[in-house]
Amino acid sequence: MNNEDNQPYRKPPSPLPVSRQPPSPLFTYHQRPRTGVIPSPLLSPGAAEVKDQAGRRLSIPEGARRRSLTYAEAGIPARRRSLAYADLMAVFYPPNIIRQPTVTDTPFECAEWEGVSDSALSHIPIDEPGVASWEPTLERAIKSIVSIKAQCVRSFDTETSGTYTATGFVVDAQAGLILSNRHVVNPAPIVAQAIFVNYEEVELQPVYRDPVHDFGFFRFDPKKVKFMQLDSIRLAPQKAKVGMEIRVVGNDAGEKLSILAGTLARLDRAAPEYGVGQYNDFNTFYLQAASGTSGGSSGSPVLDIYGDAVALNAGGATKAASSFYLPLSRIVRALDLVRRGEQVPRGTIQAEFEYLPYDELRRLGLDMDIESKMRETFPESQGMLSVCTAQRGGPADGSLQSGDIVVAINGKPVIEFVGLEDILDSSIGQTVHLSVWRGNKAYDMHIGVQDMCDITPSRFIEIGGGVVNEVSYQVARGYGIQTGGVYVASSGHVLGSASAWRGSVIVSVNNIATPNLDAFASALSQLSEGSRVPIRLFPLEKPYRQKVVIMNVTTHWHALRMATRDKCTGYWTYRDLDPPVLRIGAVDPQTASVPQLPATLAPANKVWPSLVYLDFHIPYLVDGMKNTQFAGPGFIVDKEQGYIACDRDTVPTGVGDVYITIAGSIVLAGRVEFLHPVYNFAIVKYDPKLIGNTPVEDTQFHPDYYEGDRRLAQGDDVFLVGVSADQSPVVRRTEVSSRSMVSTKECVPPRFRCTNIEGVKLHDQPSCQGGVLCDDQGRVMALWVGVSSQDSNNKDVSTMSGLDVAILRPTIESLRNNLGVPDIRSLDVVLWTMRLAPARTLGLSPERIRQIEEHSSDNPRLFYVMGLSTSESPAAKLLTTGDIILEKNGCLVRDVNDIGAIQDDKCVELVVLRDGKEVTLKVPTTGLNGMETRRVVHWLGALIQKPYRAVHEQVRHLPSEVYVSCTLYGSPANCYGLRPGMWITEVENRPIKTIDDFVAILKELQLGWPESISEEPSLRDMRTARYVRITVINKTEVTKVLSLRVDGHFWPAWQLVHDSSAATGWNSIRHL
Repeated sequence: MNNEDNQPYRKPPSPLPVSRQPPSPLFTYHQRPRTGVIPSPLLSPGAAEVKDQAGRRLSIPEGARRRSLTYAEAGIPARRRSLAYADLMAVFYPPNIIRQPTVTDTPFECAEWEGVSDSALSHIPIDEPGVASWEPTLERAIKSIVSIKAQCVRSFDTETSGTYTATGFVVDAQAGLILSNRHVVNPAPIVAQAIFVNYEEVELQPVYRDPVHDFGFFRFDPKKVKFMQLDSIRLAPQKAKVGMEIRVVGNDAGEKLSILAGTLARLDRAAPEYGVGQYNDFNTFYLQAASGTSGGSSGSPVLDIYGDAVALNAGGATKAASSFYLPLSRIVRALDLVRRGEQVPRGTIQAEFEYLPYDELRRLGLDMDIESKMRETFPESQGMLSVCTAQRGGPADGSLQSGDIVVAINGKPVIEFVGLEDILDSSIGQTVHLSVWRGNKAYDMHIGVQDMCDITPSRFIEIGGGVVNEVSYQVARGYGIQTGGVYVASSGHVLGSASAWRGSVIVSVNNIATPNLDAFASALSQLSEGSRVPIRLFPLEKPYRQKVVIMNVTTHWHALRMATRDKCTGYWTYRDLDPPVLRIGAVDPQTASVPQLPATLAPANKVWPSLVYLDFHIPYLVDGMKNTQFAGPGFIVDKEQGYIACDRDTVPTGVGDVYITIAGSIVLAGRVEFLHPVYNFAIVKYDPKLIGNTPVEDTQFHPDYYEGDRRLAQGDDVFLVGVSADQSPVVRRTEVSSRSMVSTKECVPPRFRCTNIEGVKLHDQPSCQGGVLCDDQGRVMALWVGVSSQDSNNKDVSTMSGLDVAILRPTIESLRNNLGVPDIRSLDVVLWTMRLAPARTLGLSPERIRQIEEHSSDNPRLFYVMGLSTSESPAAKLLTTGDIILEKNGCLVRDVNDIGAIQDDKCVELVVLRDGKEVTLKVPTTGLNGMETRRVVHWLGALIQKPYRAVHEQVRHLPSEVYVSCTLYGSPANCYGLRPGMWITEVENRPIKTIDDFVAILKELQLGWPESISEEPSLRDMRTARYVRITVINKTEVTKVLSLRVDGHFWPAWQLVHDSSAATGWNSIRHL
């Protein structure tokens, strides 16, 4: 959270500790030493020490000490023993939130106190029963304080999904009610547990969160606490006063439950601001002290020495030790209603007020007569309420203005927040009469009171993995807009395709107004699956600037449903919504003309009819993906069957939606047909019938380069015809500067990287997204493609390189002849070049060197094994790092394309130089899949798939075929330590090897155990257990046992299965 210097902020709930175990509720006591007002605890063995009224230190010899007596037994009237004790006795003060009592005030002293000196009490030991002490108080209080761990399972309103820890405390042991902050109870759907001091864990259900103030209640089942006597902490808002010594007991910094000491310094601080767009409290005072609380202590009780809660810890300053506490006056009222199972009425006129002292009010024009009367009526008050803002579109809009001074409501003078809210909360649906002073005149106005629940969202829609809800009062207040409207809490796959990011408000969908969620759901049901429609929206930062963007309607990847929160139980229920209709064959063919480029852009006019533009959107982060949107050019290689070639920087995986822009005006949905597992290209297919008579052409390859008879070399003249970011042509005449192996680095997380191939670089490389290298007649000699990799800091980088068109030929010809994708095989090695000089040093014979020199017309070089792509294939067991490959099937290896990817041969004969000797090997090749990932399983927020080729490269051996590719924020997988890059090897002590094994166990977990094994104790217990034990191994072969909480409500299991007959190539199976 970004905050200005010295700006207070609400400390965010801290993440779970690194160990991923429940936070330890062990208490560490930090005692701040008292100064000069109570007996010192460090006494000499022979004396007790007290201070008299003048502050003189008095010692009592050990022998003179006798049994401790109470004041009543001594026959002396009770009196205060010190200023600190007087501070503690100030609990008898009546409630007063305006006046700030201090430790010098004397509470209700009787006449018997007069004339009694300290010397008359010198024989009374100061440690008699009845004198309060922090130690027994805290020992008693910690049994009611709990550590809370929670997962916000969906982004919603001002909150985002994730895992956090916090604090709460029991306020009603019989009803099982725990008090914490609103930002802990959370308006979003959460799953939470409370851990008591004895490590007993109970499930929590959020039952109330205040719409404005930072407090809320959890409910738990008291019967679940078996090994500890539950007790409650009493709420005592009337006891808070300046100078009071306090203790803040909570889960400080998420590491442990700590006890932090402090002294209340203010009772009338303005509510802290946590940032625009975040949750912010208002229309209340806050208490302030220098206790230095941090993240995780949210919801801690602020205790006095008697163990009563005088405030609720809420936040703190960024660059100071100040902490801010919420007063308990409104919390006491809400607790009473929640206990009785009643709704907590919260009324509003959508106006924000601030408390101003009289000197500022005079500058606003307050009349002296009014000030005199208010001072006379409220002698302890030092100010009044003034209008800060009136929310646009709210009941007070047009009536109240900023700077109005509130004099009375319904004829009753009001000078503080509690009285204001009491009136509003009891007047919902009615009209209140406000008397305000504006400038130099008095105004009376009648304003309707609205139910705050009506402007606090309790529903959301999940669409394409994103979340939308209605604009809340909190969001509207921060940006000065009206409540209502459709707010994007999380963009997901569908809304992300239109760049409708979090913080956007959708005004219409396909020209249908969407003022609320119901209208939004209705508009979606009228769309067609696979279509592209306009949506109108505006960002919250610039509500005056609307824009129209295009959204891809692809809801088949995710569930489309609405969630509603029950106001009584806090439970979220789902119902499916009517999805967009899939209208097969309903798309009419469209015809467009290809733009005619001027002669000055030749030879681009020859290439342009075959060039298209691709947009690729990924619904799930599988195959090591870190981004979800990609774009770049493609080239039609078969217009009759609709095949397009592009690089794998544009289409990196097979799971996603492809949109193809043809002739700059026709947009079609396509699908991924083929991903080359070694070389940097992919094949995408579209329906050629849908472009009508659009005059597209096949890419014209130069025959010599297409057949592989020639290839670009250093110094060759070429024309670069590329596509810029705005899809306009880029033409540059240049020459090849170099030809070398394409270098890429192993990526984190593992993903496809281009290996075993040579690329060309140009002298003058213009900025573009890709294109072709051709001659002056437009005949293509190489593709100009993006090569994706990472730098030394694991940051994604992309470079441009020329790719020989000869490597595309086997695939293109096989598809043209309806033979499907070719049989691509590999030696499972990563190759690099070696000069003859180091090869001679490694033992290469003079005869072999002479042979190589005779067959190499240009720079002679060899290819050696730099690394293995997998350690488990037959080829990897025969070849080793450092082998120099000299021959393949009796022919000298002159080009890396001879061995980089092998067509059809299931076994090849290689001659390699190893340890100074030539060795002949018969090496089996490994068949590679043209669509690596064919199945994705979702379980408890983890995306699980079979390890793909890039994963094999980074491990010594595969623990299993159940590989975790991604975990989702707020899910059990993310919360309990299941991380991307892990393999699951056991579930409930049952070993698993394949995805089928894993899915079979998931079915048992969801549908019940078979009768034949139901009597086994471990399995019988599993039927009602809330946690599942799994064994995982990471790539460094470290084994862990994790326990995951099963949550089929928010995280049901489902899977994606590749299906070539489906329109998108994939089928989504929602229930296993």
